[in-house]
Formats: sequence, C-alpha cells, structure tokens
Amino acid sequence: MRTVDLRYLASGRALGTLLVVAALLVTLVALLIPLQTFGGTRSVDASRQGWEDDGMGTMSTPYGPLSALDRDFVRRVRLAGLWELPAGRQAQERGTRASVRTAGTHLVEGHTELDRRAVEAGRALGVDLANQPTAQQRGWLSEMSRAKGDRYDRRFANILRRAHGKVFALIGLVRDKTRNSMVRSLATRANAVVLDHITVLEETGLVDFDALDDRE
Repeated sequence: MRTVDLRYLASGRALGTLLVVAALLVTLVALLIPLQTFGGTRSVDASRQGWEDDGMGTMSTPYGPLSALDRDFVRRVRLAGLWELPAGRQAQERGTRASVRTAGTHLVEGHTELDRRAVEAGRALGVDLANQPTAQQRGWLSEMSRAKGDRYDRRFANILRRAHGKVFALIGLVRDKTRNSMVRSLATRANAVVLDHITVLEETGLVDFDALDDRE
C-alpha cells in the first residue's frame, strides 16, 4: 500500500480553498460594480435614465434630502437657460414665420423664469451651476446662426424640439423621485414650461418627427 504525503494533501487543500475564495471575490466585485453610485463614479442607472451622477450621494438640506438626481436636474435647468434664451431671442429677430417668432418669445419668457428659479435653488441648496453653455449647446447655437431664411426656421424648430423632448422625460423622473421641496417646485414649473415650448415648436409645422432621434 502506497504511503500518502500528508504535507502534499494539506497544501493541495489550501490551494483549493484559495481558489474558491478568489472566485467568490471576483463574483462579488462583478455584482457590486453595476450598483455603485458613489465615490466619484457615474452609476449605470443614472446613465440609462439620461442624467449624471456626481458621486456625492444624498445630502441633508432645510428643504429635504438632496440627491444626485436632484442636483443634476438643477444644473440642467440652468444649462438650458444659458443656450435656449439666446436661441429664443435669435428666433424673435430672425424667424421668417410668425409661428417661429412666437415660439422664440415663449422660449425667452419660459427660460427667463426657469433660469431665475434654478439660480435661486442652486444658491439655497449649495449646487454649483454653470456660467456658459456646453460645447454641444454652443454647437447648436452656431448651427442655427449659420442658417438663413426657411432653413433657419427649420433648424430652430427641430433642434429645440429635440432638446425639449429629451429633458421632458427627466423632469417626470425628478418630479416622481425627489424628496426635496425646492427641487419638486422647480420640476413642477419646468414640466409646464417645457410642455408649452414643445407645443409651440410643433405648432410651427416644421418639426420632422421621424428625425427627432436621429442624432444627439
């Protein structure tokens, strides 16, 4: 009968245990990464729902808990005003159709109010806000500025309609999820204003609905 080396068996069992533990750790990490929302990373859920997670978690404020979604929403309302106000003023001056000039007036009035509210919310809640549009938003303004006549009217109606359609879904999400009274008030008003803007842009008769999702 062959003699069994006990040291060999012990080392083999130890190696097997280490491999099992390593496999469990790899599985645990794989499960946790998609759920991570803090520590400076962008959550998968946030990305899928069209908003940015700043990684700062939920904070206490006099108006209620302030989540990453809440902060992103206030920032987006501010950003919207920074480019849609100039776009509205431009449409008032350059629109060749009365309906385009009317839409421009609605944009100016609506975003003047929402911008004021966003700035007030940012100050009260400690949310840092932008002072200029994003590169993409500046690109949209430049594209409209280069257009003339009928082409200008169409670019204005379609660029602005697409932008408002994307933010409309986010407003609904914020209004449903927020526990912060100031953010809730901003979302409630933004819902009415953005719906009004969508309506007047569509009333120009220039919106190409088939092309709304063709590009960012």
